[in-house]
Order: sequence, then C-alpha cells, then structure tokens
Amino acid sequence: MKYISTSALSKEINMSSKDLFIFFKEKGWIYKKDGDWNLSKEGSIAGGKTQYTPKFGEYIVWPSNIDINQNVSKDDSLSSTLIGKEFQLSAIKVNALISELGWIEKSNVGGWNITRFGKKQGGVEMTSSTGIPYVIWNKSILTNKSFNRSINGVKQENIIEKLSNSESDKTDEFRLKYPAEYRTADGHRVRSRAEVIIDDYLYHNRITHAYERRLPLEDDDVLSDFYIPGGNVFIEFWGIEENEQYQERKKKKLEIYAREGFQLIELNNSDIASLDDVLPRKLRSYGIKVN
Repeated sequence: MKYISTSALSKEINMSSKDLFIFFKEKGWIYKKDGDWNLSKEGSIAGGKTQYTPKFGEYIVWPSNIDINQNVSKDDSLSSTLIGKEFQLSAIKVNALISELGWIEKSNVGGWNITRFGKKQGGVEMTSSTGIPYVIWNKSILTNKSFNRSINGVKQENIIEKLSNSESDKTDEFRLKYPAEYRTADGHRVRSRAEVIIDDYLYHNRITHAYERRLPLEDDDVLSDFYIPGGNVFIEFWGIEENEQYQERKKKKLEIYAREGFQLIELNNSDIASLDDVLPRKLRSYGIKVN
C-alpha cells in the first residue's frame, strides 16, 4: 500500500491542501495540538498513520486510495479487553488467540504489531501514549468464524455452528479415522508417531507452537498440522502419500496455502529420520531461531 502526505493527497483529489486539512479536522480524523497536526483514533481507523523523516519530522500520511467520504467511529472498534468481556476471557488470552491465528505478532518494544492477515480482518494498529503498539478491531471480529473457532476450542462451547461444507466433512472423516491417541512431551495429543517427533522437537527447542490450528480463513474450514505464531509459519506433515483421497486433500490444502500466501513448511516420512537436520534449516529460512 502506498502512503502519501495530506498535501500530496490534496493534489490527487484536486482539493486545496488547506481545505483538506479542514475537512479531516471536521471529520475528527486529525486535531491540532501545540501548533502541530495529530492523528486521532478515528483517523487511524480510516487508514491514516504517522511517518517520520529527518527532513520533515513526524507527519501524517494516508493510503493513496483512501475513501475520504467514509464514515468511521471509534465506537465501532474494540480493544482486546472489550473483546474479552464478550467471551469472559482476559485481554491476554484474547491477544494470544489472535496471535495464534497469525493476525498479530509480538512487538520488539512490547505490545502487539498487526500482520497483513490481521489487516485483512479489519484490524488497525495504534500506538499508546508511551509508544507501545496495540491493535483494535472492527466489531465484526465478534462474529468472525476463524476467531470464534479459536474461542470455541478454548472454552469448549458451541459458540458457532459447525460448518457443513465438503472440506469440513472430509476433515472430520480424517480425524475420526486417525484419532489423536499419541501424547507428546508438552501434553498435546497427536495422530501419529511422526507428529509426536515433530511436536517434541519444537517443544524441546522452545519453539512455541499450536497443534491442529485452523487456517485464518473466513470461508474455508481447514486445519494445519502445526502452527508457529512466532514466525507466522504453518507446518504440514504428509504421511499417507499412497492414499488417493489423502492426495486430493493434500492438493486442495496446498492450493489454499498458495492462494492466501501463507508461509508453509512441508515434511514427509523421509524427513522424520533426519528431522534434526531438515527442520532447523526450514525453520531458519523463515527467521525462526533454533536452540
């Protein structure tokens, strides 16, 4: 996304710079303090952000394709605390769930940065008065299917109805045929001895991971084998290569990974015997440190 200054935007839309500043002020997107223009919460929700250069200092920029006539309100946005109140969860737990979905990631200065997946879900990154980033969300997150699935997994409640599309049905058949009867070192229950080896490797190398995490998709109910929130990386272990139905399922999943641009590590049976060599190399290619 290309961002431009308010003055540059005024030229793009054939409005004087002075009139555009007044227009944004009247909409409540910017306000003046100590002689300088500042971005309001509504302005951030609309798409604005601040930028710094040594020459001009800090100034406000906007998406070059911004709809200046859109109506936004901070009342339409929710913090992790308010989301937590809706589901009787703490803000810490809400952020952890959203992080596992790949919508936010830990900031180097504390707080949370939004990811490109989070932006697609309507999240907006803000900065507190102390300089710590955090993310607010459109109210639509309360009914978002991916988020509610995560909530359901934590609370073991039927918050949303189960999807009944063909992909979901095939996933259920697979899970019934291969029950999670193997326990890992960190307490996960997985579906094969190979998955035990993968899970234990991640655990012993202190790599935070989730097992059978649903992909952050609104219209597809697809499970990944493993998800590493620290690098927004999914892991798929392809262990039943000779099965035709399994191959079709694999093909569809790979198409989704490619279509959505998800970062994916693929492992097969031949990789398991040399996992100590194969997996670290694949993890490092996505910037994940291995102890």
